[in-house]
Amino acid sequence: MTLEGVAFTSPDDGDARGDREVRRRVSARLGIAEEWATVEQVHGAVAVAVDRPGPAGEADALVTAVPGLPLAVFTADCLGVVLHGPGTVGVAHAGWRGLAAGVIESTIDLMRQTGTAPTRAGIGPGIGPCCFEVGDEVAEAFPEDVSVTTWGTRSVDLRAAAARRLRGLDVWIDDRCTACGGGFSHRASGTSQRMAALGWLQ
Repeated sequence: MTLEGVAFTSPDDGDARGDREVRRRVSARLGIAEEWATVEQVHGAVAVAVDRPGPAGEADALVTAVPGLPLAVFTADCLGVVLHGPGTVGVAHAGWRGLAAGVIESTIDLMRQTGTAPTRAGIGPGIGPCCFEVGDEVAEAFPEDVSVTTWGTRSVDLRAAAARRLRGLDVWIDDRCTACGGGFSHRASGTSQRMAALGWLQ
């Protein structure tokens, strides 16, 4: 990842949600504090403003204007999205339910209220259209992003859906598919392990 103040862990790092030693190692590598601000993710659209590390309740996005405070969401097949503005950072957990509910828009709105609107964003790895086979409910929620899996069934391109919601920003995308390209994939393996999407202000 090449954006300043943005990082996405990989399976090689270990389970960033459940293993504090993984958090310690990742923090040391990135030069950030070992204590991260987190939320209890519920696949919704709520964003919360935080000014200290630790759990911040049920939500799917965090925003802060505090320099040096790492924000983290944890992902398997869902996307982690990190947004930066001058003096404000936000991190969102964006699966299909969260994207449809407006979690990215909620994060942008709260960033504006907290300080500044975002100017750039990073979209982390998640399940790709190659592997994200969907039914009617998901396809109808993303009519512009319907695609086809590698085996010829209907899918949705969640990265394209996220990028559309970030129009006007400088957007960097990690296009690794967690199901077939290396990652913790609940859909592919049923794993409970998670990667982390991290954002912070220098």
